[in-house]
Amino acid sequence: MQENKPILIVGLGNPGAGYNHTRHNIGFMAIQKLAPSDSTWRSAHNARITTADIGGLRVIFAMPQTFMNNSGASVGAIARFYKIPNENITVIHDDMDLKPGTVRVKVGGSSAGHNGIKSIDAAIGNDYRRIRIGIGHPRDFELQINPADWVLGRFSDAEMKLVNDALEQLPQFIPHNV
Repeated sequence: MQENKPILIVGLGNPGAGYNHTRHNIGFMAIQKLAPSDSTWRSAHNARITTADIGGLRVIFAMPQTFMNNSGASVGAIARFYKIPNENITVIHDDMDLKPGTVRVKVGGSSAGHNGIKSIDAAIGNDYRRIRIGIGHPRDFELQINPADWVLGRFSDAEMKLVNDALEQLPQFIPHNV
């Protein structure tokens, strides 16, 4: 991480009240949990953004408002505007290949079919930190649901408990425990 550059923490999701608390919006939920509670949010670079000085570091929290499949347009614009190197970028997103509430961290690699990640990779490359939060796959629950419908569905109460537990753990996965 470049110490003299801001840190960008991005949560992926879809804009609009109709998507609140859907599986695909777990990244937005994470940002709302991580950003200081007294944050002032503004619109810029096709995103909802707030900044904070935490532990002597400038941290930018962002929720792209471009819809999931075009997240790269927003992330790329923010990174270019603030001159943030990829090593200072963390993207938080849902992962159907992980059981609900499971948290995994990686740098680089493939998008594993996640369209938001594909879009970001196209905009800035793939050498940034990713925090993947499991939302499960419909087959795990023996459901015959199209995965696209699954990610846009809401969490059950039991899943929400697991997700909330995962969100509480997030600070340990963020560089410098932001």
